[in-house]
Amino acid sequence: MISFTVSLVALLLGYLFYGRMVERIVGPDNRETPAVAKADGIDYIVLPNWKIFMIQFLNIAGTGPIFGAIMGAKFGPVAYLWIVFGCIFAGAVHDYLSGMLSMRNGGASLPELVGKYLGKTTKGIMLVFTVLLLIMVGTVFVYSPAEILHSIGGETMMWVIIIFAYYIIATMLPIDKIIGRFYPIFAFSLLFMAAALMVVLFVKTPAIPELWTHLYNMGAEAQPEKWTDAIFPALFITIACGAISGFHATQSPLMARCVKSEKMGRPIFYGAMITEGVVALIWATVASYFFYAEPAPGYQLIEAAKETGFYTSAPTVVNIICNDWLGVFGGILAMLGVVAAPITSGDTAFRSARLIVAEWLKMNQRPIPKRLIICIPLFAVSIAMLIWQIQNPDGFNTIWQYFGFSNQALSVFTLWAVTVYLVREQKCYWITLIPALFMTTVCSTFFFISKQTLHLPESVGYPLGLVSLIVACIWFFLWLRREKLKIEN
Repeated sequence: MISFTVSLVALLLGYLFYGRMVERIVGPDNRETPAVAKADGIDYIVLPNWKIFMIQFLNIAGTGPIFGAIMGAKFGPVAYLWIVFGCIFAGAVHDYLSGMLSMRNGGASLPELVGKYLGKTTKGIMLVFTVLLLIMVGTVFVYSPAEILHSIGGETMMWVIIIFAYYIIATMLPIDKIIGRFYPIFAFSLLFMAAALMVVLFVKTPAIPELWTHLYNMGAEAQPEKWTDAIFPALFITIACGAISGFHATQSPLMARCVKSEKMGRPIFYGAMITEGVVALIWATVASYFFYAEPAPGYQLIEAAKETGFYTSAPTVVNIICNDWLGVFGGILAMLGVVAAPITSGDTAFRSARLIVAEWLKMNQRPIPKRLIICIPLFAVSIAMLIWQIQNPDGFNTIWQYFGFSNQALSVFTLWAVTVYLVREQKCYWITLIPALFMTTVCSTFFFISKQTLHLPESVGYPLGLVSLIVACIWFFLWLRREKLKIEN
């Protein structure tokens, strides 16, 4: 619990000090924001700051900081280091800069921003890549809550149809009708659940692994015959939303279109990411208790399970822990966390996809028929993907694994784009360059050695990951030299 407490304090200090430093570098001012300049009553609407924060938090969170943290905790307390350092120096900076750049470019979506700073070719790639990623998000966040609702009553496909119907309505309606009214409630539920679990943790003060005694791959030690994932790069892909996630850069523009003042950027964008880091930290600690406390409670609570406690799925851990620690009320909160949170992330994913395509086609989104023209193909692709997922026994895991890698790859593009912006504005670009180089190395190495991609031997994959880092450094500093000459001339 000492490692958890220190990590929690570090996140809060990160917001207060490093967040303030990043804000000074960006320099928010009193310029007119897109919410005022382009108000349309649909997507560009000024909302109260507290509501924007809650919606931003729920949009970027969903079940990511819960499921990812639970799976990442199997590596051991080393997960704390990635959550803390990743969140403060990478994720929160990534979210803040993507939100601020969107505001300073008329509420532009991620592909537009990437195109402006990394070129038209990259923009085209990002357009297709981002829309497909968002469709994958919407698809994976349909089936899992439908399966959970099926355990309560009704057929799975019935719930799939209901969730899709909701997606269509929420994607089409103005942002203040459903998202603005109900999402703060769901966000509060997610935060309340995390806070309640943190209180129980401090009351129980369980004997769980600490950083200074277990700074190694505990998963490989616990199940050496099955656990083959290495800390690098698997941990940095597994825990995404609790540290850094490219998906967030598709969501920040949604709220950038609703902020009245640039000066609210740090509490909304940087602050929401730090809050998500706190949630991830809590769930990583809860999972550490479930998997590694002595005696291991996970094995006791699932005696009827076919697999060992170590291989219990993340949703199952959520339901067991919440019901065991928080009782009936905890079960209700768990249901909100496991069902409502992914659904809300799914519909904002489709909303982002609609706006990205509309921006590319330069199609006004006020008329309902024009919204439908974009939405119908998006949902058609998602339904086709969902049918494939249902027909294949391991379909969900397959789509999720590709989503995880694509998600972090997206963060790489975003970090490079904001780095170019900082260079051109003659601001301190190191705050995004270092995370960009690190995530480039993570994604490259994962691409080389992962079973889902090239699956090269580690003796080949790791050197290639290092080569990717060297190439990225050479490319950047050659470009930087040319850019400085342009500025001087």
